[in-house]
Amino acid sequence: MLAPSGDTVAEITVEELRAKMGTLMEIEDEEHMLLSMGPQHPSTHGVLRLLLELDGERIVNLAPDIGFLHTGVEKSMESKTYTKGLVMTDRMDYLAPMSNNLGYILAVEKLLGVESPPRAQLIRMILVELQRISSHLVWLGTSALDLAAMTVFLYAFREREYILDVFEMVAGQRMMGSYFRPGGLWRDVPEEFEDAVRQFLDFMPSRIDDYEGLLTNNPIFLKRTKDVGVISGEDAIQWGMTGACLRGSGVDWDIRKKFPYLKYDEVEFDVPVEHEGDVYARYSCRMREMRESLRIIQQCMDMLPKAGKEFNLNDPKIVPPPRSTLGQSMEAVIHHFKLWTEGFKAPEGYAKVSIESPRGEFMCYIRGDGSAKPARVHFRTPSYVNLAAIPVLSKDLYVADLIAIIGSTDIVLGEIDR
Repeated sequence: MLAPSGDTVAEITVEELRAKMGTLMEIEDEEHMLLSMGPQHPSTHGVLRLLLELDGERIVNLAPDIGFLHTGVEKSMESKTYTKGLVMTDRMDYLAPMSNNLGYILAVEKLLGVESPPRAQLIRMILVELQRISSHLVWLGTSALDLAAMTVFLYAFREREYILDVFEMVAGQRMMGSYFRPGGLWRDVPEEFEDAVRQFLDFMPSRIDDYEGLLTNNPIFLKRTKDVGVISGEDAIQWGMTGACLRGSGVDWDIRKKFPYLKYDEVEFDVPVEHEGDVYARYSCRMREMRESLRIIQQCMDMLPKAGKEFNLNDPKIVPPPRSTLGQSMEAVIHHFKLWTEGFKAPEGYAKVSIESPRGEFMCYIRGDGSAKPARVHFRTPSYVNLAAIPVLSKDLYVADLIAIIGSTDIVLGEIDR
């Protein structure tokens, strides 16, 4: 049987598919249809191919086929200095670039044995929580659109635009800002930052109410999400699932609580947990997470005035000197030139840091060899492990249910095909 794969045609039989993926359920000995869904399919939320074995519209077996967006990020970072490698992380989870930046930067700082100033840590927390909300808004709008809910898509992207404007105010561009740097930040936030964030904190809770008013008790939405794509907490752990996909199955696991980084141990917030393990439970978790992110941002904004004015580590061997000093100090010129041409050297050893990205546990592993470039960089991304469980979530369901399941896992192919 022929199954299309991009611009080519790959020949594969049902037997070969079963040999590759294993049979997920007992099936009758009869002819099944092999359907290639994607890779250019709007409901796959990226360039993903799903090879389906169907009995009518019932999914008997499913094989994800990845690699259509492969960029070789991890290998490419070995030829870049630690600072220049930062821009590669922006391109992985392109819906949450600041979260990627943070995971990488914290690993670099751990390898160097340094810590950014309190002001930088609070600003990082504010921005990554804004990034979490922004990412959840894309998930909400697109996954609802997959189920024919058009209005939510328009509302969610309206609020996301506001967040992207804040990022542009801070980093100079809406996405791929590379704003976090080893030892601190690229620059301090502008004066209008506080007013913009507090205005967002004022109006966003009512906007979340609007989204929930459209979906939470909507009978059509309930029929498409309740008891669909169910996985138990034990099975979710066995499959390595993370983020809302794990917490939606009753597992209370959030890196910000279990292994606090930055100043998460100094703010109060709850970890939303649902127990049904279906598409609706994962929806509920993320909606509640947006409200918790607002709580965290509010507390960080209140703590910011007492955190001092330093936003960068005072170490000219790691952080470039202020541009204003270049015309006054030859030593500053030398440090600036050396850092931007050769980069700083990190000691031999390795560092591993995990953070809670919008999709779940994002881990960065770095190995240094004493030079200005990493010997190895590896990322453990949540989308990759959550995608691996889709064959189990889709077991014995229908193609229409698969669309809802893909949306509920909130995968981003950029971090899968890194």
